[in-house]
Amino acid sequence: MNYRSICSLALSSAVASAALAFNPQQGDWGKTDPAHLRVMTWNVEDGICSTATKTEGVNSWTAIARVVAAIKPDVLILQETGDNGANGDVPGGSLDSVSTLEQVFERFVRGGTDPWRGGTVTAFVQAYDASYDLPFVRVSTASDSFNRNAILSRFPFADINGDGVIGLDNFFNVADAYAPGGGGGIRGFGYAEIDLPDEIYAGDLVIGNSHLKAFSDPSDLAERLTAAQNIAYLIDYYFNGARTGMSDPNDAIFSPGAADGVLGEHDIFVWGGDWNEDEATNGRRGPALWMTQAAVEGGTSDGPDRDGTDAAYDNASDPFTGNTDTRGGSKLDYLAWFDSVGTSIHEVVLYANTIPLANMPTEMASFALPTFLTSLASDHQPVFIDLELPAPTVAPCPADLNGDGEVGPGDLAILVGQWGSDDIGDIDGSGDTGPGDLAVLIGSWGPCPTP
Repeated sequence: MNYRSICSLALSSAVASAALAFNPQQGDWGKTDPAHLRVMTWNVEDGICSTATKTEGVNSWTAIARVVAAIKPDVLILQETGDNGANGDVPGGSLDSVSTLEQVFERFVRGGTDPWRGGTVTAFVQAYDASYDLPFVRVSTASDSFNRNAILSRFPFADINGDGVIGLDNFFNVADAYAPGGGGGIRGFGYAEIDLPDEIYAGDLVIGNSHLKAFSDPSDLAERLTAAQNIAYLIDYYFNGARTGMSDPNDAIFSPGAADGVLGEHDIFVWGGDWNEDEATNGRRGPALWMTQAAVEGGTSDGPDRDGTDAAYDNASDPFTGNTDTRGGSKLDYLAWFDSVGTSIHEVVLYANTIPLANMPTEMASFALPTFLTSLASDHQPVFIDLELPAPTVAPCPADLNGDGEVGPGDLAILVGQWGSDDIGDIDGSGDTGPGDLAVLIGSWGPCPTP
């Protein structure tokens, strides 16, 4: 891509950004920049399962689909999917299998027939925005016999760190450093590696999803902390190599693949879920702090970020009230990320009942009871963040004066026509178009380099 093309792309992006500038108070919920990565986490409280009512109406399935269509996350991580316990009027077991739940998500996004309840699915994401899609789905094999986690993505899953797999649904490590050993908790810590478009992003993404143990008994508190410590260890030692350049340097993790597993300098890890503990009120170093700081707050020694510093977790709030709670009076749902790679632009807890109808996304406003949408969908509120990620480096091609992707006769004609001027033909920046510019052009003859 040449300089003029870059300028044109930048201008187009600026125009698009102006049209999409995030401003809920003006009814605009789009990303400030289309290149920002939007990730959303939501505990949907059994609203997505095979026996759910999937027709348009005042029900959880419809509410969830409308909210997802309105917010349009690039990656969506969900907890408490696949549990049919609340739908006892329909026979067929409590927990959906992985393959069944994959079919359920197909209907959730694109509609179709409903083989579990009969009839046709009339409430689905693309019914509210046909241009939006989440074609890539990973349903976790790990469960607590009641529900499963799931990851949905606009972008394809791929092995980005060379370990031979595109993700896991849980892991196991022996005790090492600050990690007590074990896995990611009662419902597992699943992750998926995602291939981001090279023309937009310099790196790729690993997305993690967990639903930690609920309640406040001493055993529950201990289990959440153990899981958080093991997750921090997995991220730091497996994906970052703990600054050694080699994945799992202490050979403490059950390795899913054969290669090194270390992420590149522009790759980002984003993880979240229902962590079931409010870090602001719990009175201890809880799951959010452990997963983002490991044993030492600050410094560059053991932080889970790729550079050894602490990672970040969200301080999301309702744009209209400033409320940070995600369930009742507590913040239980979080997103965390490598803030040495990605910069947080927006962090939002979505409450439908605080949004004036005039400021509500169309996909939500057209519902029969729009202000009840998020409370109807689940007992948790969704949380989403927009991240600015490193852009790819564009290979320079200053002699491609006509912008056709190669240096040739057309560019030579432009240069000759500009001879003696300080206009576009001044490739070398000397102040006029002359022999030096001609030398650069001849030396660049042929196709422009690719990034």
